[in-house]
Amino acid sequence: MDNPQLFDNHGRELSYLRLAVTDRCNLRCTYCMPAEGINYLPERELLSWEEMFRLTRIMHEMGIKKVRITGGEPFVRNGLVEFLTELAGLSDLEICLTTNGVFIGDYIDTLQILGVRHINLSLDSLDRDRFHQITRRDDFAKVYENLICLIDAGFQVKINAVVMQGKNEEDIIALTEFARTHPVSVRFIEEMPFNGCGLVEEKLFWDHVRILERIRSQFPDLKARPFLFGETAKTYDIPGFKGNFGIIAAFSRTFCGTCNRIRLTAKGQVKTCLYDDGVFDLKAYLRGGVSDEEIKTQLMTLFKARSLDGFEAEKNRKGVITESMTTIGG
Repeated sequence: MDNPQLFDNHGRELSYLRLAVTDRCNLRCTYCMPAEGINYLPERELLSWEEMFRLTRIMHEMGIKKVRITGGEPFVRNGLVEFLTELAGLSDLEICLTTNGVFIGDYIDTLQILGVRHINLSLDSLDRDRFHQITRRDDFAKVYENLICLIDAGFQVKINAVVMQGKNEEDIIALTEFARTHPVSVRFIEEMPFNGCGLVEEKLFWDHVRILERIRSQFPDLKARPFLFGETAKTYDIPGFKGNFGIIAAFSRTFCGTCNRIRLTAKGQVKTCLYDDGVFDLKAYLRGGVSDEEIKTQLMTLFKARSLDGFEAEKNRKGVITESMTTIGG
């Protein structure tokens, strides 16, 4: 097989790999996992760095142009920098990183050398007490310091903030204001049911419509940017701001029609949609001694049976959503 290009059964090109390198995290965010944490997998049950590199290389040959390294928290797994160094050797592959910001300060110079320029930093509040309540850890000062260091070093930073009723509504305007003086993109995300226990309510209070109404009430002259294929955020500019903001309708699932993502969990489960429960155990397949060509054929087969959207994927699950976001890589 001569490097087939990945398209799904709905004609959508797959060009973006979200690769979770660990299920472990040093924080305990309320929307991501229970206070006591989760049962982490032993190292042998995770994809090895060598296996992840091989799979990324194969998908790159099939048209993947961007890989986002996620977790859990990527920096808690030993060997990350060496893995990023290997990935940097793949020509024309954009490497992005999602982090909670606690440990990244020690690696800023290394990331610059490797050409990793796009950082998504999870930060749900600019208030230390609210940060502590949400993450169950008192790490706000370190995260904020590292955020400013990333901005000053010229990284393209997106701040990911999950909006939760009764927990951080006050931060909608505060985080938007942060983009006035800092060249960042603040992304407000609808809360999803991947917290280890499932969604408590069927309908969100802070959906994408209400979030936008709240921001528009303070900044009525905001202007929407065109929505591009593969984007998840509807992005807006505010006159006089160095940065911008966007809203990701992750629970409302308004962007599924242009989804260009492959998700691979740390334990090797392929997810053709965030809301499915894993469609194939690629780790077991890989360890069965298959060739690169067999892997390509299997990926083509999986994406020719992809759900139309997140609602269909959720309906086709074998059970209700109970997993934690840290096990699936966001």
